[in-house]
Amino acid sequence: MIDVLRAMAEEVKKAVSLIPDDQKGVNICIGADGTPTEEIDKVAENAVLRYIAANNIQLNVLSEEIGYVDNGADETLVLDPIDGTTNSIVGIPMYTVSMAIGKSSLNDVHTALIYNLATGEEFMAMKGKGAYQNGKRIHVKRDFVQDKVRMSIYLGRGANPLAFALAKRIRSTRSFGCSSLEMALVANGATDGFLMQSDSYNRSMRVVDIAASALILREAGGEVYTLDGNLLDMPFDLTTRMNFLAVSNRIVFDFVMNGNMILSPQRGKLRYGIYANMKLNDVVDVTRRVVDALGDEEYVLDVPIADAMGLKGVPVDQMDIDALITIGGDGTILRALHNIEVPVIGINAGGVGFLTEISKDEIESGIARLLRGEYTIQSRPKIAVMYNGEIIGEAVNEAVIHSDSVAKIRRFKVYVNDSLTTDIRADGIVLSTPVGSTSYAMSLGGPIMDHRVDAWLMVPMAAFQFAFKEMVVPSSVKITIEAVLDKGCLLVIDGQNEFNIPGGSKIDLVKSSRRALFIVFETDFYSRVRKKLVSTL
Repeated sequence: MIDVLRAMAEEVKKAVSLIPDDQKGVNICIGADGTPTEEIDKVAENAVLRYIAANNIQLNVLSEEIGYVDNGADETLVLDPIDGTTNSIVGIPMYTVSMAIGKSSLNDVHTALIYNLATGEEFMAMKGKGAYQNGKRIHVKRDFVQDKVRMSIYLGRGANPLAFALAKRIRSTRSFGCSSLEMALVANGATDGFLMQSDSYNRSMRVVDIAASALILREAGGEVYTLDGNLLDMPFDLTTRMNFLAVSNRIVFDFVMNGNMILSPQRGKLRYGIYANMKLNDVVDVTRRVVDALGDEEYVLDVPIADAMGLKGVPVDQMDIDALITIGGDGTILRALHNIEVPVIGINAGGVGFLTEISKDEIESGIARLLRGEYTIQSRPKIAVMYNGEIIGEAVNEAVIHSDSVAKIRRFKVYVNDSLTTDIRADGIVLSTPVGSTSYAMSLGGPIMDHRVDAWLMVPMAAFQFAFKEMVVPSSVKITIEAVLDKGCLLVIDGQNEFNIPGGSKIDLVKSSRRALFIVFETDFYSRVRKKLVSTL
């Protein structure tokens, strides 16, 4: 079928070359995808449709202009007649015809071709047979050098602010306005990745935009992920749109999305720490299983568990390690994160264990995945808690200010960026991160927030005024909570650290410059909610 795609590309080239330059950009109709169709788009599409009809090619067609054409065939040609229409109109030599063949979704595409109509450059791939540029085998970049990252990034109208932040963070950025070629440049090793992250759903990508380039990249050794780290798949339709990150390897994905390097065996020998909840009845047995699963890997034990095993230990806050394995529940992870700044992965030997990744029954297989580097590191924001102008702690889950006496109400004033938001009588107030929204805040009736939401959740505890309910505020603001009455309060950070706060005091809460790092296997937040929370009800 690759010869058929080449023939179609030649027909498109001939047809497009006949259009006067001043006519290429004329809007002639609204396409099936709901966007305006320019003359060059329709001419290119018609050239392909005519070729299929004239040569009795057994393919259905999905194209952004005409939509779906059912020719009664088993397979479908996914067509972007002109990718980079604006480039073609203004004379920038980066616009292609992009074609792919498959049955029903992106992941079953088996043949793909991208043809640059301005230069004659060709990229092609057949599933299981590699990717080629002008007949020469191509591969993604073999290595990754953090201070030499080159990326293509969508920076057009509707681009997410994080895209601009990434552009400032890396060494070299390009935005070509032709996604098929931008992904092809990842495939041939010219760049490390291509980020498509738009706040506007209508500007995110459809399957017609990337069906060909996704196969070419994958055959060149790269991959295309959703922004939460799952392999990208899209149905053959024009209604589904998605953001994604196309990369040369998983290390690039983690660097781009989380701002840190993945702990990969490709980067050399790693050193692990083990931190355990000593209140567990079987803590020694579980720890031995972890140690056995680590095999020849280098590791150190926290002092209490080391003593219980008759070994030498190192306090967790003094460990020189690349990653920490915790044994316990969410509280164990939070205690660890208050003492060390490395990526953490938890073995659930406690209760719900929403933040944990490995169940007690899967220790051996989970550690094996860890050692193989089959995971993502997700970074999560922390709240810096300030008292009398000094940071006294940082919250991964939440900061809580409440009465220091049981069943004694207090009065609180809450300010957002020094503007009074509420004056409330309540037992206390919780300021939660998205991570903490599935913990204490949820038990108080607050909503669950997707961990990718860049906001804080403020929840009153047994508020006297019913009018003040939960409030979501941007994480960029400063929250000030004033204990108005001359009566003491207690400040609790993540349920781990407690501070007595005199009446009349003010606590400032701002976004920390540091972040909590979690090693995760399953990146889909909603699956985690379903499995960890819904299934336990």
